[in-house]
Amino acid sequence: MVANKKIERVEHSAVKLTVTVAKDDVKKEYAKTVLDYTKNVQIDGFRRGKVPASVLERKFGDALRADAMGRIMEAAVEEAIKDIEEKPLAYSTPTMDEEPKFSMDEDFTFMVQYDVFPTVPVADWKGLEIEVPEVKVTDEDEKRELDQVRERNAIVVEKAEGAAAAKGDVATVEYRELAEDGTAVAGSERQDFTFEIGSGYNLYKFDDDVVGMKKGDTKKITKTFPADYEYKELAGRSVTVEVKVTTLKAKNLPELDDELAQDVSEKYKTLADLKADLRKQLDKRLEDKLRQIREKGVIDGILARTTVDLPLSMVNAELGMRWENLKQQMGLDSDEKLDRILSFSGKTRVDLINDWKPNAEKAIATRLILEKLTEEGKYECSDADLDAEWKRMSEESGLSIDEIKAEYEKRGSLEYLKDRVKEDKLLAEILAATKVKKGKKLAFVDLFADNE
Repeated sequence: MVANKKIERVEHSAVKLTVTVAKDDVKKEYAKTVLDYTKNVQIDGFRRGKVPASVLERKFGDALRADAMGRIMEAAVEEAIKDIEEKPLAYSTPTMDEEPKFSMDEDFTFMVQYDVFPTVPVADWKGLEIEVPEVKVTDEDEKRELDQVRERNAIVVEKAEGAAAAKGDVATVEYRELAEDGTAVAGSERQDFTFEIGSGYNLYKFDDDVVGMKKGDTKKITKTFPADYEYKELAGRSVTVEVKVTTLKAKNLPELDDELAQDVSEKYKTLADLKADLRKQLDKRLEDKLRQIREKGVIDGILARTTVDLPLSMVNAELGMRWENLKQQMGLDSDEKLDRILSFSGKTRVDLINDWKPNAEKAIATRLILEKLTEEGKYECSDADLDAEWKRMSEESGLSIDEIKAEYEKRGSLEYLKDRVKEDKLLAEILAATKVKKGKKLAFVDLFADNE
């Protein structure tokens, strides 16, 4: 069928495929289309299958030609791409810039454009240099973790009648925004809203204003919010909120002793056991974070040296997957519901997609480059490598190796795990050849604040 074809590569890893079908084949395909119509079309005055072609052409002329052209194009594209490398991506539908001229009296030439898998050059990672901050786990970090353990194990009790609210107390309030005439703004009322005073976990940030109030007290609070306030509906506004305290509770923190350690977990016998384990966890968190920083450093260095012209359909597929994942995480079953939630923060789906796009493009390029390097380096995941990975995950999670294996088999994720092991080997080799400079000294908490 295909008399001639021409392939031209264009930007964003797309190709333009120009195909010519000889006029004799055009006539044959058109005749087949007419025959199909003859078999299936019912016209008054004619028996099914006995409608003359001339009658069909008078009645369905445009539809016949459009149908025949579509069939010819589909068959011709399928034939044309059989023996070429530039095959369309699964999620890339061939498109046309303009309607081709279709006639039974001449060869039929048309052009379609589609995305192909991008060319991924072998990335240059020799001579990379990265900077990693200097961070140590200190006694202050350990103390902070212990304070959090006490917070999690605190007993919340009602405060005595007449006691004033203080930071750290748990308050239950009713509040409403007031209009200029003193009436409640529709939709602003909240009943039984509970928060910890000082946490800032409330829309109007009235923590400091509640301090000193007593159970049953009502107070009108005027707040002025900056133009860049996190809640768009309040940004740049001054509002008056009426707050009533309905319940006040205090948190009784447990003593730092062996009893607390035993309450946290039966594996601890003494407070020293708890402290040692917390220190070990902090050291592991720091080790993992610094490894992530090193890996990100070399990946960013490789990306800066390597250009991958990403297909638009590949990027759109990634963005579509992120949209669906967000819906799933939020427990939403429709795009419309997510659109409505976004509108509350003054954003649209287009805004969100545009925000995501640079990160999505970087993620795709990273995957493609690491896959290429792993393939070029011929890294393998042996049975011994897998056994070591099962053991590591078991030790970190507290699950048995059999339980972890069963979960991977259930999810069909074993190949993903093997690929990750291969990638870890690649990154280890790159890091071994990378010059690591000492960066600025950071506190543990600042490291995580800067990099999370």
